[in-house]
Formats: sequence, C-alpha cells, structure tokens
Amino acid sequence: MLDMNDKIKIFKALGNETRFKIFKNIFTGGYACSIDNTQPKDDLIAQATCVTSIAEQFDFALPTISRHLKEMKDAKIITMTKNKNKIYIEPNIETMKEIAECFGTLVADYEKGTLFQFDNTK
Repeated sequence: MLDMNDKIKIFKALGNETRFKIFKNIFTGGYACSIDNTQPKDDLIAQATCVTSIAEQFDFALPTISRHLKEMKDAKIITMTKNKNKIYIEPNIETMKEIAECFGTLVADYEKGTLFQFDNTK
C-alpha cells in the first residue's frame, strides 16, 4: 500500500516534463517496453527495449536518461530488469492501479460531500 511519501515521490517523478514523456511512452507502448517472463531469460520478445532506445528519443546523454529512469524506479512507477548488458523497462501496473484507486476514492468522497472540511474561521 502506498503511503503519503510514496505518493509524493510519484507526483514528483511525473512532475518533470521529460520523465512524464518517458513514462507516457513506456506506459502506452511508445517504446513497446515489456518482457515476456514466460520465455527463457535469453529470449526477450521483439518489443522489449532498453535504456539506449529511450535515450535515442531525447537530446540527452545516456546518464541523464538513466537518472530520470532511476527517479521513476524509486517512485515505483516503473520496473527495470537487467539482462546481460541491457536494462529493460516496463510500467509498474500495481502502483498505477493503486494511485488510480486513490483518485477514485477522492472523487467519490468529494461527490458524497464526505471530504474533510477545513475550518477557515480560526
């Protein structure tokens, strides 16, 4: 379960334009980032991508992209799997489901009028 610090890390990670673009492409298949875990570790599916594939889409050095990816990994919104000398990336679906549930609950509580009300008279 995500605590408040986890949620803050997620929003901080996605608050950067470059990281948001990278994440969007990872999540929507813009880089076709996935690993078929049913296949032997040596046999990655054709759509799998590595850090260098992402770096090619931006005008940044590989270490810069790696730092962005590390921040997203630390926020638990992506997973990274090393295979030989390459690192493959895919979205962390469980974290995305949990953050989506947080928004769903927030909206539902708002619509029911059960959100915490601040007392502005003090």
